[in-house]
Amino acid sequence: MPIYYFLGLSAFMFVIGFLGVLTRRNALVIFMSLEMMFNSANLVFVTFAAYYQSMVGQLSVFFVMTVAAAEVAVGLALMVEIFRTKHSIDVDQMSNLKG
Repeated sequence: MPIYYFLGLSAFMFVIGFLGVLTRRNALVIFMSLEMMFNSANLVFVTFAAYYQSMVGQLSVFFVMTVAAAEVAVGLALMVEIFRTKHSIDVDQMSNLKG
């Protein structure tokens, strides 16, 4: 398959994730949109690693997935605590957390 199929799919996934981050108010949907953006970047890394016959891109994907997993764990823990105190995970209500 040509490389531009994978790059086009990655761009499409990134745009969907970006629009999800900009337009949604639910924190869970925003986190899922961020994960979609991370996965589109991972697809680009793997595509170029396969194209150039290099393992550097796949190694980068490993580190990006590790950071994304840690981000999800911390983000979900924060959302659970916010839901316990505010009884909502609406992003507009989280602006009250400013010190």
